[in-house]
Amino acid sequence: MAQPTVIELFAAILFGLAILHTFATKFFERLAHRYPNHEGIFHLLGEVEVVFGFWALIFMLGLFLLAGKASAVNYIDSRNFTEPLFVFAIMVVAGTKPILQLAAQAVNLSSQLLAQLIRLPATMTYLWMTLTAVPLLGSLITEPAAMTLAALILRDRYFANGMSSRFLYATLAVLFVNISIGGTLTHFAAPPVLMVAAKWQWDTLFMFTQFGWKAALAVVVNSTLLTLFFSRELSQLAVRAGLTPATANPIPITLTLTHLLFLSGVVFFAHHPAIFMGLLLFFLGVTHAYARYQSPLILKEGLLVAFFLAGLVVLGGQQQWWLQPLLLSMSSDAVFMGATALTAITDNAALTYLGSLVEGLSTEFKYALVAGAVTGGGLTIIANAPNPAGVAILREHFSEKAVNPLALLLFALPPTVIAGLAFKYL
Repeated sequence: MAQPTVIELFAAILFGLAILHTFATKFFERLAHRYPNHEGIFHLLGEVEVVFGFWALIFMLGLFLLAGKASAVNYIDSRNFTEPLFVFAIMVVAGTKPILQLAAQAVNLSSQLLAQLIRLPATMTYLWMTLTAVPLLGSLITEPAAMTLAALILRDRYFANGMSSRFLYATLAVLFVNISIGGTLTHFAAPPVLMVAAKWQWDTLFMFTQFGWKAALAVVVNSTLLTLFFSRELSQLAVRAGLTPATANPIPITLTLTHLLFLSGVVFFAHHPAIFMGLLLFFLGVTHAYARYQSPLILKEGLLVAFFLAGLVVLGGQQQWWLQPLLLSMSSDAVFMGATALTAITDNAALTYLGSLVEGLSTEFKYALVAGAVTGGGLTIIANAPNPAGVAILREHFSEKAVNPLALLLFALPPTVIAGLAFKYL
């Protein structure tokens, strides 16, 4: 391992503090209640999405003092913030009422047909369909869009209806794991796959044959086990028929198609921020013109998630000195477990990106690195880029409006093991 510079060591320390901070958000929420005169700053520090942005700011101030203005500015200019911008744009577009209602109606129809076929309560089949079909759909509409849609549906149909804390954490854990692996049916939907697909010449056919079918099987198993485990609680839940009654201000089909076109445009130009941000601005004008068919846009949630990811980009860019040698010290057999564990403390796309910088990797090593990265994508909030989006939408229904990272980790272990077994032995 190369000797780190002062700047790299400083960034690594701040990165560790940021990780510890994510586990201490509830502590800051308690401080906000205890010291009402300063509750604003404590509430801010209690926001998971603020954590990495906050410590990235500390890093940039330190970089400015240690290396000067030019170095600090050059470092920021060298970072790629396309992913944070894309996640913000896709959250805002995918989280609109026409898109959500269309997705909910499709899931509702499918779950009703499934309920009639296997004679189970619709509350069970609806949950199963949401946690199965939407994550797999992420391979087409991208994982951030799938996360946004699934989280909004779960919020309105389950989380807002007084479900138990165990159900909330278990469902969130399965959602995170299924989203992380559900985007591997194609080569453009999952952030950790995007980082290596072009460099390693992995196309959709390769992804489906090597990863996709295994991921789909694990998604089905995870959703099925969760639904069966909470069958009693689900059978007692009276879920309202739909997100919006069809007779109450029905949304014109042309407006829904327009939203789908904007969504498709943002996905198609996912690597070109100037274009998809321009589409977003145009889209905001459309939503304002037809405000009576809209629910409030999730701009705040989207901005918080983008801030989180941008902070991760800034801090993560200085972790290569220890992360890359650690990965390369492992055999192709050990790298799978190592990548799964490392993903819990850093973004899985960062892991695969570092792997793509190394020449001469074996096919087995490449597979193990990506498989481990997507397997561990549900263990923590920072493990996969779309996870903060899900937390931003669902956290208000958890105790003290915060997701306990340790509880999430524990509940995510079973679905993670199932995903790992699928990638390792199938």
